Amino acid sequence: MTPCSVSPVTLDARLERILQLLRARGGRVTPARRAIIRELLVRNDHVTAYELAEAVQRAHPDVHLSTIYRCLGVLEELEVVTHVHLGHGRAVYHLTDESHQHLVCERCAQVLEVPDEVFSGLAGRLRAGFGFVLRPGHFAVPGLCRSCATGG
Repeated sequence: MTPCSVSPVTLDARLERILQLLRARGGRVTPARRAIIRELLVRNDHVTAYELAEAVQRAHPDVHLSTIYRCLGVLEELEVVTHVHLGHGRAVYHLTDESHQHLVCERCAQVLEVPDEVFSGLAGRLRAGFGFVLRPGHFAVPGLCRSCATGG
């Protein structure tokens, strides 16, 4: 997982939007939380708490791993961040302002992000037929990517 280039204007605008949401939901904006959210925005990818801690600690060495986990927990309670299990490894975190679901290839471990709507038909059938409300975001859906499925 490597950082991607995000324009500073876009990054700052998204950061302020998330910080406003955090404040509106009763959360405090601390330097650690600001740094964690900024790093999540810079990476614009799925990141483990350990990867996040390494990156944040480069600029803020006083932010410990336990602080990272506590902040991620608060951000998750406030629905600013979510975590997902993409396989057998550690959970990864990402911001919720760009909602999506995950498909993971069991052979090559490629992760595909798909729009939430991909599951809407199944969710509707499960609710109508079984009264079951599908919440697919916590775990990735396993299978084979196009390349592995076609033997490529």
